[in-house]
Parts: sequence; C-alpha cells; structure tokens
Amino acid sequence: MNKSKLTLIIITIVLLAGLFFSLQLTYTVNSKNSDSEQIVFLQIESGQGVNEISFNLKEAGLIKSQFAFEVYLWFSRIESELKAGEYQFAQNLSIKEITNYLVDGSNSNESEIVIIEGWRLTEIADYLEEKGVANSSDFLKAAAVHDSREIIPDGDYDFLSDRSSQADLEGYLFPDTYRVFKDTAVAEIIKKMLDNFDVKLTDELRQEIADQGKTIFEIVTLASVLEKELRTDEDRKMAADLFYRRIEAGIPMQSDATVNYVTGKSLLQPSYVDTQAESLYNTYLHRGLPPGPISNPSLSAIEAVIYPSANEYYYYLNKPDGTTVFSRTLEEHNSNKFKYLSD
Repeated sequence: MNKSKLTLIIITIVLLAGLFFSLQLTYTVNSKNSDSEQIVFLQIESGQGVNEISFNLKEAGLIKSQFAFEVYLWFSRIESELKAGEYQFAQNLSIKEITNYLVDGSNSNESEIVIIEGWRLTEIADYLEEKGVANSSDFLKAAAVHDSREIIPDGDYDFLSDRSSQADLEGYLFPDTYRVFKDTAVAEIIKKMLDNFDVKLTDELRQEIADQGKTIFEIVTLASVLEKELRTDEDRKMAADLFYRRIEAGIPMQSDATVNYVTGKSLLQPSYVDTQAESLYNTYLHRGLPPGPISNPSLSAIEAVIYPSANEYYYYLNKPDGTTVFSRTLEEHNSNKFKYLSD
C-alpha cells in the first residue's frame, strides 16, 4: 500500500470518527435526561466554573454526562454566560434545555436588580415593581421607617444613629447590583442594601468623619446632592469644598438638585418660580444642608465629601454637555450662565 492510499485511509477514519463523535454529542445533548418530571432545585453560585456546575448537575441527577455538557458549552462558546441563581429543573430536560435556562436565567428563582447611583426611594420602588420583585407602595412604606429594627429585627445599624428624628432610609440604600429571590420580602431587599452600605463605609472612612467633627448623616446628605449635580469625582470634590465654605459663610447652597427634589422635575436650570417653592429642602430659600439626603449616593460621592479638594470658588454651573464650570464671583458666574445656558 503506497503512502497516498494510507494517508487517504487515515483521513477517512478521522473524518468518520469526527462525524460519529459529532452525531453522538448531538444526540446526547438533545436527548431527555430521563422520563421523570420530578423537580430538582439547584443553586448556581456566582463565580462557579463549568466543571463545578457540571459536577453539581450530574450529582443532582439532571445530566448523564459531564463531558457532553462541558464540550457542548465549549463548542457553543457560552461557558462564561451561565448565570448564577436558584433553579428549578425537571429531571426530563435535555442538556441543551438546561443550558438555555442557565444562559438566560429564565428558570431561576432569583432576579438581578441594578440600583443606579443617585436614585431616590421612589425611583427604586418603581424599578422594583417594574422588575416584578416588589410592590412599589410596600417598598416605600418599609423604607419610610426611622428605626430600621421596625422592619429588620436585627437591623441595629450604627451608621443610622446620628440621623434627624424624622429621617427615613433615603441615602442609605447603597446603589449596586444585587441578586434577590423573586418572592423576597421588601425588608430583606432593604437589608441587603443597608448591609452593603455598612461594608462600603469602612472603619477608616468613619474615623475620618469623626475626626472632622462631622456626622455620617451630614456626609450622606451632602453626598446625595453632589451625586445628583456633578458627574466626575474631581468636580464633586471641588463642589464639596465650595458648599462647605458657603455654609460656613452663611450663604445658601443654592443647589438646583434640591429644587428638583422639591418640584419633582429634572431641570438643568430650574426656573425662578421653582427656586421659590417653599420647602426646607429648597437650599435657595434655606441656609445650610437640606434636612436629609435627596438621593442614594455612590461611594465616590461620599468619599468626595469626606476628602474635598480645597479651592477658592463659590459658584458653579453644569453645561448642557455635562461638564462643570466653576466661578469665584457672582459676576463671573452670571457671565458663565449667559455664555453656556442662554438659548
């Protein structure tokens, strides 16, 4: 037998073996695991790898072949797309069906929620209802408490202790990505956010606040204003120092974000009528900080208040493109308003 014929035979055998493997894999992936409709609960933890997931599926009696499951994921290039959560699988599903559920998370009893930095309690409530996680009014009722122990029996958070007597939980529901069960009580959702705040506000940050003679409530309140008004960390640090000096000098903060909080609007430059709306939260009419937070700020906004950047400015405005212009005098500020905000 010459070399060309031998080579042809080898190639044919390899191709047939590959075809057989492909057909066998396709059959295994698409075949039912069993005839049983029994439901099996399986928890996929965040960070678990394909090998661990396939092992757990095999141990739970949901797949017959770890190898087929892992090879299918590799061929499909979806190893990194499996979502964590608590799943309910019938034992008669195929590997392909289970994989589809794991990729889109539709069979999971958990939902991923993303709380955006600067959202108010009302915005969080509307979002949770839209996601089908919680009733909006139930959430707002729970978040309206002053003492967190009213809804969380073991929720005696020391960072809440220096708030005013009328303050709710606005400002302390830490913006982040969370995974919650679809039937989770609103108190448990709030607990996750408060627990996260407790972790993010480190001992070092708390000590710095105490060393400055300030309260966490004051820090969070000012941070909630900066979160709504400025985009960059450096601008927030500049504005924090600016606001501190205005307050010390007895000059109203004149924060547009506090006016929008009162009116419910989202204007870059509130009208004169808006700035005259009577409310203790209107910092055009009342000196000092507003009575409490006007949003739930990010860690970077909180750190900007704790570590402000010293400067000599007393005014600033946000241009339509989102950048901030600082001014030393009212004359300079009015000139910038005419330059950047006039139609």
